[in-house]
Amino acid sequence: MADIPSTGHVGEAGARRFAMRGEGIGERSAAFVAFAREETDAGRKVVALYPAWRSSDAERAVNFARGAMRTDHIAGIGVDLSPLALSLVADQLAYLAPYLPPGMVAALCDELPRHLLAGAWLKTVSGLSTIPTSMRQHMGSYAPTVSFLAYCAPTRQVGRMRPADVAAALPFRPVQPVQLLCSTPDPGITGIFDDNLPQAIQPVATRTLPAQPLGPEYWGTAKYVEFVALSAHPQALAYAAGSIRASGCSWCGEPVSARSCPFCSANAARASSRPSTPRPAPRPAPPPANGHDPHGAPRPPGGAPSPSSLPGPAHPPPAGPGHPPPPPTDGPGGPPLSSLAPRPETPRTYSR
Repeated sequence: MADIPSTGHVGEAGARRFAMRGEGIGERSAAFVAFAREETDAGRKVVALYPAWRSSDAERAVNFARGAMRTDHIAGIGVDLSPLALSLVADQLAYLAPYLPPGMVAALCDELPRHLLAGAWLKTVSGLSTIPTSMRQHMGSYAPTVSFLAYCAPTRQVGRMRPADVAAALPFRPVQPVQLLCSTPDPGITGIFDDNLPQAIQPVATRTLPAQPLGPEYWGTAKYVEFVALSAHPQALAYAAGSIRASGCSWCGEPVSARSCPFCSANAARASSRPSTPRPAPRPAPPPANGHDPHGAPRPPGGAPSPSSLPGPAHPPPAGPGHPPPPPTDGPGGPPLSSLAPRPETPRTYSR
């Protein structure tokens, strides 16, 4: 629920977008309210993501939809990520949605960013207000040779860009193979970024995307290169979903991981557990015309979408009974997820 276009990284499985444009709040929220009414009338729940740093209109639209339809089947969730990272997470959630109950999709809004390395190279932090900065960093912004690396996931931090220390200072490394997405409103300033960060991350593929419209607002400057590094391991999505410990909501029964249910706001008071029976996908993502899966990797036999290029933790936990999407396998039934821990392998390129 913001002017955050899709990265196209998951193909046709992307999330619906609502740019929230218009003269008044009614006009800005009309498209979302109509969508929410259609989904709830069909018996489905809605998980609405919006940037936590630009939340006013989205919160009002969600509250209006809940009140107008007298339903608690619409959950509004603010996500404190940069536009490029938020766009990717929203599409990943849309890819997961057919395989998971709505409460687990909502829980993944907090979990998926923990498996990404997202941030930006900045020429200055003098206008940066979304990530904590120090007075010394603000003063350093006036030096002509100083630049910064700011991270919004998995942690929020800002540090001075020192080429010799970039690799050692990375707060997180996704599981290999790694893909790198980047964008900038000014292609003429990418030299320092190109010479340092990709060498530290060592991606198997890099995609340059159009700049996000809200990027300058989030980063406080137009002199930036925004990036997201994510794992392209085939089982990364299953590990992220399997790492969530859910509790049944004491009121509506939805499996949630937060203390308060994002739908009905009741306490999740039941015993912690994972859902015991996988939910079948009502409709898998349609294959693109080029015969590849939504992530650019060859589509496995049978047309099932491959969750490659979705993020996974550095040491993925064993996936339990939960609701992970069915992974691509060599046999009809496939091995259990717990036997598929990532192993070093020949790097593959998953770019489209």
